[in-house]
Amino acid sequence: MRPEIKAFFHQPTWTMTYVVADPSTKRAAVIDPVLDYDPASGRTGTVAADEVIAWLRAQQLALDWILETHAHADHLSGAQHIKRALGGSVAIGEGIRSVQRTFVEVFGLQGEVAADGSQFDHLFRDGEGFKLGGIDARALHTPGHTDDSLTYVIGNAAFVGDTMFMPDGGTARCDFPGGDAGKLYRSIQRILALPPATRLFMCHDYQPGGRELRYETTIAAQRAENAYIKDGATEAQFVAQRTARDATLGMPALILPAIQVNIRGGHLPAKEGNGIAYLKLPLDQVGKPIGGK
Repeated sequence: MRPEIKAFFHQPTWTMTYVVADPSTKRAAVIDPVLDYDPASGRTGTVAADEVIAWLRAQQLALDWILETHAHADHLSGAQHIKRALGGSVAIGEGIRSVQRTFVEVFGLQGEVAADGSQFDHLFRDGEGFKLGGIDARALHTPGHTDDSLTYVIGNAAFVGDTMFMPDGGTARCDFPGGDAGKLYRSIQRILALPPATRLFMCHDYQPGGRELRYETTIAAQRAENAYIKDGATEAQFVAQRTARDATLGMPALILPAIQVNIRGGHLPAKEGNGIAYLKLPLDQVGKPIGGK
């Protein structure tokens, strides 16, 4: 059961969006779509999402699912723009409720954003099965980077979100609210228990060392080569390495706008009386103090 997969790279955020299709039924899913956003101006755009829409139309694919691997901190979701154009159900893991509770408090969105996942059309339970045309699929809860992180296994392919990067990139960070390096280690063991030939697709590639773009690997390659969690790495070793690395990282450039949109299922905030929509900027809540450690 081998789905056809088309990858789109959004260079400004280093993000991979995938169209996954069953060639026999022409039913498709989009995974982790991007809404363009310029932080200097506050302008949004649909260039990246429109490219995906155009591909689906050109291939005459019917869109069933728009799947988020988690509420991203590095790009705004283009899910609602794609849904308006082509339909489909926007889905994420049921752990989104925990993420919403955390960030509704941070952004002061009580009464504006319900922390019940209702902004999405479907919330996947751990291990829940679904269909993409005639291809069997399931959602695996793989927390550690975030509480809501999912891996989608569709036929012989798995879409791991930020859980892992290409082998030379290691794994996701674990220092966001709700992150936990021990949980991430255990989540990755679930992924690595998939058949060795399973194709793995990354949500990001930061092209370490300036190498060419790479976004597809296998279970066997990750087990043999991953810089953080190849075979033989213990949980204690991983937690120590991951924690030390995370202590050196700054916040993603788009974390404040992205989280506010993404916990809403990709909906932008409602326009106010003057016809303008606004995002909030919480002071002294996210990241390390300036000059602090």
